[in-house]
Amino acid sequence: MLANPKLILASASPRRQELLREAGINFEVHPAHIAETRNPGERALDYAQRLAREKAWKVAEQFPADFVLGADTIVVVDEEVLEKPVNEDDAARMLRALSGRAHQVITGVGLIGPDAYRDTRACATQVYFRPLEEQEIQEYIAGKEPMDKAGAYAIQGGAARWVIRLEGDYSNVVGLPLPLVKEMLYASGFLKS
Repeated sequence: MLANPKLILASASPRRQELLREAGINFEVHPAHIAETRNPGERALDYAQRLAREKAWKVAEQFPADFVLGADTIVVVDEEVLEKPVNEDDAARMLRALSGRAHQVITGVGLIGPDAYRDTRACATQVYFRPLEEQEIQEYIAGKEPMDKAGAYAIQGGAARWVIRLEGDYSNVVGLPLPLVKEMLYASGFLKS
């Protein structure tokens, strides 16, 4: 193993980049471009982990001497996986489904490193929304914030006012579970205590 491998983030997400910066972890960004299609009958947790692993693998091909971190976040309500909305109507449908209810935010995290190092894990957080008025859904969508977010919302943005309770890791809902990522980076030897 090289003395100083780099950490490569296989994501263009500004939220993931900001979380890593806030944690004081140095990294480079090289987004992965893969098809994000759920396999028939695939459990939500397995789907998030598979996508995270595939993103990391795709980028690791270019950086075999470094550690590559891939992540994928999904929202699950009534066993339906809510990914990024395809349009404004889809965003409204998702927000109506979350209104006044609990849902799960799952982030799969894949870490690929030198010498065939592989680690894939996931974090799940339970989020509870208060009932939403149709007008606030429409105003939120008009601001375009939900259009590139799993479940059509950003907990760190305008949707924060809808959250009445959260069970689990807040950073996971933002898009990258920092405690889990740090645990994985320590386990891999990338981070030293």
